[in-house]
Amino acid sequence: MKIGIIGAGVVGSTLGKGWAAKGHQVMFSSRNPHSDRMRALVAEAGPNASAGTVAETLAFGEVLVIAIGWEALPDALRGVGDWSGKIVIDATNRFSPPPANSVGSAAEDIAHITGARVVKAFNTIGAANMVDPPFSEKPTMFIAGDDSEAKATVTQLTEQMGFEVVDAGPLSNAGLLENLARLWVTLARGSLGPNIAFRLLRR
Repeated sequence: MKIGIIGAGVVGSTLGKGWAAKGHQVMFSSRNPHSDRMRALVAEAGPNASAGTVAETLAFGEVLVIAIGWEALPDALRGVGDWSGKIVIDATNRFSPPPANSVGSAAEDIAHITGARVVKAFNTIGAANMVDPPFSEKPTMFIAGDDSEAKATVTQLTEQMGFEVVDAGPLSNAGLLENLARLWVTLARGSLGPNIAFRLLRR
């Protein structure tokens, strides 16, 4: 599968390298895709990886991962190409107050801006444990979205990373996952540290 990573920070780099190692074709986006930093990232990610502009990454990806800080995100999404029909994984967390034109959660705002099939995922665990998480049991990754085909694709990609996937419902529930991320950050910055994960137990 062709996966475009919008944002080459810690989260985007980690996810991109993880999927590239599992055989997917990955393109990292950057304002300067030929910089020394991006060349080093592509080399580290291996032969399945490349780098391009945001527009090139959007055109490349069957699935797009949004991993940019919210402050820069709206400008990065507009005017770069056609998002229609694309599956978008929203891995962001917006902890600041929503903008005046917000339609709901960060994920809902991304869907409104792009018209893409957005699925919220990978926002409730630290980047260091996003690929093959080294816990005694598989941690749970909650996802939310409106498009069943998109959620099926994201479920497959998430399971490949080593998670149990739990469908948390429609995209209107993405705000609940963003609040769960707030809890994770609070715990991680406290005495528990960042090597923690959520798991849903059943009886």
